[in-house]
Amino acid sequence: MAQIIGGVGTSHVPSIGVALDKGLDGTPDWKPFFDGYEAGKAWMRAARPDVAVVIFNDHGNSFFLDRVPTFAVGVADRYRPVDEGWGRRAIPDFEGAAELSWHFVDKLVESHFDPLVCREIDVDHGLQVPMELFFGRPEAWPVKVLPIWVNTIQYPIPTPQRCWEMGKVLRAAIESFPGDERVVIMGTGGLSHQLQGRRAGFINREADLAWLDGIANDPGRYRDMSREDYVETFGSEGAELIMWLVMRAAMNPEVKLVHKHYHAPASMTGAGMVVLENA
Repeated sequence: MAQIIGGVGTSHVPSIGVALDKGLDGTPDWKPFFDGYEAGKAWMRAARPDVAVVIFNDHGNSFFLDRVPTFAVGVADRYRPVDEGWGRRAIPDFEGAAELSWHFVDKLVESHFDPLVCREIDVDHGLQVPMELFFGRPEAWPVKVLPIWVNTIQYPIPTPQRCWEMGKVLRAAIESFPGDERVVIMGTGGLSHQLQGRRAGFINREADLAWLDGIANDPGRYRDMSREDYVETFGSEGAELIMWLVMRAAMNPEVKLVHKHYHAPASMTGAGMVVLENA
């Protein structure tokens, strides 16, 4: 069977990609952020995954407000970086783990989920940036991807509990897949930020730091929060953190927190990452 070798959680702030494109990663504003990911990159090189499951949200690029799936899964052989308004970025296309994707979709339906199945779709910074943060800028990506989209943009977003349930199905799908793939699961989004309204510019550093430890050691606390709790604690866009729950639920109840990193602000966002291994 396929094997889950670890889980990572990371921000996917679009300005991270811009900084990489413009060679700003060594500047005083950005160097502390990127330096914190070196340990994550080293872990990924040593772990040698074959497949990266990436849980992220589209930002009005491949889905718009006229059609918003709560959950979507890609089953394509290839995913192109989407043009987010300033041209396609100079990064490679992503090869899809199509057979594992279809297996996961089947397990979701068996478990009474109703995902949108995407046979042809482009991917935005929600997937691009996490891949760059952990794999750098290769000529070809060293892993295939299984993309999972979660609606965190348009009301009503899914509950934290439902995201947790999806993570359980994801684990069952990976462990029942008849292959020997080494799989890393990447939950993305956050940390605290709000881009509009009376709390525009909101960052909750204390809650962010508690999250980085708590997602490893006390995930039930975050699973049991309401959607309103997430918005109040982490900001309207900080509610993206529910996507880390998919990753965490696919891991063992007890995990080892291998690395963590926090930097604020990255643009208008509290940003950071964790690397988890099953205990």
